[in-house]
Amino acid sequence: MKLLLFAALLMVPVVLAQTQERQTGVLRLRVRVKADDASPLRGLARKRFYLIPGTLEQNRTLVEAIEHQPPATRDCYYKKLGASAALISWLKEGDCESVYCRGVEKDFVVGPKAVPEFASAFAASQKEYGGNEETALRWLTTNVPPDVRDGFYRDRQRVLQGLIKQSGATVLSVMTDRNGTAYFTDLGPGTYVLSNLVPTELGQTLVTWNCEVQVKPGDLATEKPYLVSNRKEKNVKCVGIEKPMPVCATD
Repeated sequence: MKLLLFAALLMVPVVLAQTQERQTGVLRLRVRVKADDASPLRGLARKRFYLIPGTLEQNRTLVEAIEHQPPATRDCYYKKLGASAALISWLKEGDCESVYCRGVEKDFVVGPKAVPEFASAFAASQKEYGGNEETALRWLTTNVPPDVRDGFYRDRQRVLQGLIKQSGATVLSVMTDRNGTAYFTDLGPGTYVLSNLVPTELGQTLVTWNCEVQVKPGDLATEKPYLVSNRKEKNVKCVGIEKPMPVCATD
């Protein structure tokens, strides 16, 4: 009996050590931005952020690649394709990188607000689905030309995957909710670089975030708040670098 008790006591420190090793932290992002000096702060919705292990110095090559990548904007991409002004306006209104990011309502298919690309796709879908308007409207995006449908999104994904591969590390990612909040969970102690990898379009500027974040042992099993902005306001931990929108090339 004494031997069993002694063995059990020896196991207690091991169990405690394993429990401590499993402790992780949570980084709560709150991304609030201004489109210009006259605008109020607002949450940046539906934008993806990445957490890269290591310091800024350790990730210097990657950070330089992020900061010096050729500027690419949604408007320039679609103008180069010859997309209609109505489609560009529709995408901008929803801050969309593809036609999939919001539903296409009938008002944008027929009538004064009609988007030509959607109207053509709707007509093709009607023929395909025997004139059923509801089904044609639901599936019209399948008849939008691929480059118009999601070409800009795929181009941004290609750049993102190239940068993630260059990092050579396991990169975590989260997307902000409609209020600009997101959570990185299960973080071990250490130093990380918070980045959006590709610039975010904001008003008339492109914003890039690359900031060093430390998760300390004292942050484990807690929620660490982290305020991100494009303005140096009170309590902001990560301020983005803004550059003017590029002028779209004309053929």
